[in-house]
Amino acid sequence: MNTQHKITSKKETASLSLLDVLSDKNILKTEILGGITGFFAISYILVVNPLILKDAGMSVNLTVFATILSSVIGCFIMGFYANSPVVITPGMGVNAFFTYTMVVNMGLTWQQALAVSLVSTFAFMIIAFSRFTDVLEKGIPSSLKSAITAGIGLFLVEIGLQKADLIQQGQSSLLTLGSFKNPSLLLALFGLILTLVLYIKKIKASFFIGIIVTSIVGIIFHVHDSKVPTTSLMDISKYHHLLFRFDFGHIVSIPFVLAAFSMTMILVFESMGLNAGILPDMAKFKKTFRSVSMSGVISSILGTSPTVSAAESVAGFQLGARTGVMSITAGILFLLSTFFIGFLKYVPQAAIAPVIIITGAIMFANIKDIDMNNFAEWFPAFLIVVLIPLTGSISVGLAFGFVAYPIVKICNGEVKSISLINYVLSVLFLIDLILTAFI
Repeated sequence: MNTQHKITSKKETASLSLLDVLSDKNILKTEILGGITGFFAISYILVVNPLILKDAGMSVNLTVFATILSSVIGCFIMGFYANSPVVITPGMGVNAFFTYTMVVNMGLTWQQALAVSLVSTFAFMIIAFSRFTDVLEKGIPSSLKSAITAGIGLFLVEIGLQKADLIQQGQSSLLTLGSFKNPSLLLALFGLILTLVLYIKKIKASFFIGIIVTSIVGIIFHVHDSKVPTTSLMDISKYHHLLFRFDFGHIVSIPFVLAAFSMTMILVFESMGLNAGILPDMAKFKKTFRSVSMSGVISSILGTSPTVSAAESVAGFQLGARTGVMSITAGILFLLSTFFIGFLKYVPQAAIAPVIIITGAIMFANIKDIDMNNFAEWFPAFLIVVLIPLTGSISVGLAFGFVAYPIVKICNGEVKSISLINYVLSVLFLIDLILTAFI
């Protein structure tokens, strides 16, 4: 009886308006606590996102403000428009695609990458506000959706291991183990063990605590990271240099078009799969999906990689949060965090690496939703999962998986299971692969 009452109460809470929540002190307290918990669970993004964007040539001193402001606005859109308890921040995985695929591998400048982000998020918004959302949701195999998240997760693990100096390019092999004489590697191992223990013990803000403690240990033992510049609140006076910094000069070039297509697919499918997997109330799916798309457009204008729904929002759900008050609370906390960015200079990559590794492992867990008993179903997904990290390109992994899907299904006599949208996307991704070969 008690269990049934709790479930009913959660459903009733989810249907409440913001004004209804404000009038009930008990529910309001739960929603605010959920927002605080959700914020601290994802707060590491304030450090991690600027450092990943730094590898694209962007200023940490400025992208930290873009990260904060895009999170604030995204959370407010989610709270006020969708009334959904989802925290919005620049996405882990999407920022990796922005930096390591578009800029490092494809040779785009970060200004061109921001232009790609704007085009992609705008296309995402058109899809989110049209009937095409239902077409994609029903037409794209769940195995491929899960594979995208799992593949990006494995890619993040690879990036985290490199930042921890645990792996490096080998001379006689693709990768080799780093030297344990390296103080940075030892600090990263300490941080990884600490953060794992905290996370497994379900300690609130485990990632944030892990970063702080590891950074303090690094200071004590003089493990410095020269790659982390000094950042202060005074740098906000220069923030206008990052706003509207789009370069559309190569908008008709093959790299730009391919990058825009791939990023759009990543944003749509990852957001669709993630929100469907974490939302406690699926009645709010469409508005949540639309909120993510609107927030993504704004984040591009503000000068950061696209924002997405944070999987860490689940930390707030577990406390009973069900409405947009949770998102609004998180947004307010992001705004207040502006006054503490001066501490960024004390955070080495060894403190960030464990969070990237564990986040990637959590995303990789989506592989469990793939039917391993049907080879024709999981092999295309397998290609996505392994090729994303091995090639260092999310777009290449997607292309191989989507092209392989109808081919394998046809060979297996499952022609009827292939939707029209599968064929269309397969052809588009095949063109993507062919054109990429000539870049």
